[in-house]
Amino acid sequence: MDYLPYIIGGAVAVVLGVVGFFIGMSYRRKSDDKTIGSAKEEAKRILTDAMKSAETKKKELLVEAKDEVLRLRQENDKELRERRSDIQRQENRLQQKEENLDKKIDNLEAKEEKLQKRAKEIDEKLEECERIKSSQLDLLERISGFTSEQAREHLLSMLDGELAHEKAVRVLEYEQRTKEESEKLAREIIGHAIQRCAADHSSEITVSVVALPNDEMKGRIIGREGRNIRALETATGVDLIIDDTPEAITVSSFDPVRREIARITLEKLILDGRIHPARIEETVAKATAEVEATIKQEGERAMIEAGVHNLHPELIKLLGKLHYRTSYGQNVLNHSMEVCHLSGLIAAEMGADVTMAKRAGLLHDIGKALDHEQEGSHIQLGVEAAKKCKESEGVIHAIHAHHGEVEAKTVVACIVQAADAISAARPGARRENIENYIKRLEKLEEIANSFSGVETSFAIQAGREIRIVVKPEMITDDQMVLIAHDIAARIEKELEYPGQIKVNLIRENRVVDYAK
Repeated sequence: MDYLPYIIGGAVAVVLGVVGFFIGMSYRRKSDDKTIGSAKEEAKRILTDAMKSAETKKKELLVEAKDEVLRLRQENDKELRERRSDIQRQENRLQQKEENLDKKIDNLEAKEEKLQKRAKEIDEKLEECERIKSSQLDLLERISGFTSEQAREHLLSMLDGELAHEKAVRVLEYEQRTKEESEKLAREIIGHAIQRCAADHSSEITVSVVALPNDEMKGRIIGREGRNIRALETATGVDLIIDDTPEAITVSSFDPVRREIARITLEKLILDGRIHPARIEETVAKATAEVEATIKQEGERAMIEAGVHNLHPELIKLLGKLHYRTSYGQNVLNHSMEVCHLSGLIAAEMGADVTMAKRAGLLHDIGKALDHEQEGSHIQLGVEAAKKCKESEGVIHAIHAHHGEVEAKTVVACIVQAADAISAARPGARRENIENYIKRLEKLEEIANSFSGVETSFAIQAGREIRIVVKPEMITDDQMVLIAHDIAARIEKELEYPGQIKVNLIRENRVVDYAK
């Protein structure tokens, strides 16, 4: 097989391919060179246009910059002119002020010269006045016959008299004003309360007396060798006084409940006629039960009549015991009910708590039911009993303060104090020991007579008024006001008394002559 034609054909094909490749490459290079040339020309054109545009923009910016610089320069020039104008005006103003200050300084210097001259003239006139004053004082001393010290003392005494008169007038004015403003309201409130509270009880006796049908009964009560009376005293805890009093036996005891039990026991024994120790013990037990029932009934009655509710049973029992308790001859339960009603009426007039006022008034003396059995004052015992029975703080404080043992801090406590004083001080409420009564009257007169210028004094109206006669040559009308005030203050300080005491001063001049 002859391969030569194939080899030659292949070589010719290769040669042709190489030649075609070179021809294609040459054509492509020419095309690329042509494209690059056109791009360069375009770039040159763009660069040329940009340079022309930049030059134009530069010229425009330069023109604008020149315009701005010109505008700023004009504004600066204008502002500079304004500032120069302001500075000029300020300089003118300062110059004007300096001129005014110079004028004022000149005027002040002129006035100072005038003042110095005037001061010199005043000093000369003062010296002249001193000389005239000295000569006038010498002349006055020669005319009056008083030295300067004597004249000063005379003037001071006259001034003291004027001041005493002025002080007396002021005291009268203040007292009158106080009476008009305070006593009017107080009298209305207390007057209405007293008028509306009708109290018909008076003082009661504190010793029980048992009437006997005949004197023979005394022997039966004493019994053989005194066994009956001893059994009766032992069972009741009282003392039986059998004396020469016809048909009567006196029952004496510090405990009013025991005294009542003994009285009832005696009456039952006398009525029954059988008197011996066994019968006495049986009768005492019955009388005790009867008295305890009466105590409960009286306590409940007092609570209902007073209009006070929800009292502790122990307080009701203590109230019932007050039925047999007296103070200065006044029944304590009746006194407590009276204070209860007065407290409620006063509280209603004043707009205070009526319920609490009535409750505190009813319980204010509750401790007197315990003071025969326990140690302590009736106030302390009453406070302890109220606390034990869970009473309110307002009621406890009123009980504690009703005699001034502690300061009254509530309106209810003050109302109970006033109601207690009214009930105790009204006529017939209490019996007073004659010795204490006489001592109080003597002390009143002693206090009044201790003041200078008092001629005599008289305690009248059961010690409710002290009438004082003063010496008219020593005491003036103005001084009477001050002396009355001082006497009243000393009575308040040194004496204890119910109600109030009127201090009445009397000054009179009497001229006596005889026709011969």
